Amino acid sequence: MADWFVYMVRTARGSLYTGITTDVERRFNEHQGGAPRGARSLRGKGPLELVFSAPAGDRSRASRLEWRIKQWPRPRKEALARGELSLPDDV
Repeated sequence: MADWFVYMVRTARGSLYTGITTDVERRFNEHQGGAPRGARSLRGKGPLELVFSAPAGDRSRASRLEWRIKQWPRPRKEALARGELSLPDDV
């Protein structure tokens, strides 16, 4: 079973994109390369910067973490990216 990661990418305009993957480096390179494998919402919004990644356990937990982070207000996401906040344990 593959280990899953949750990650955040910052666009050139400062927006934060949150996703999950089993290979952060590969996935980030796909986003930077654009079509066809990168996220549609990131196309044309580079340069991109990987600002956060952390192990998330199995796919189910990674998906729950991704959803939870996407619900957070921007200041809380920024705190996570700066390392001032940890991932929640209760997902």
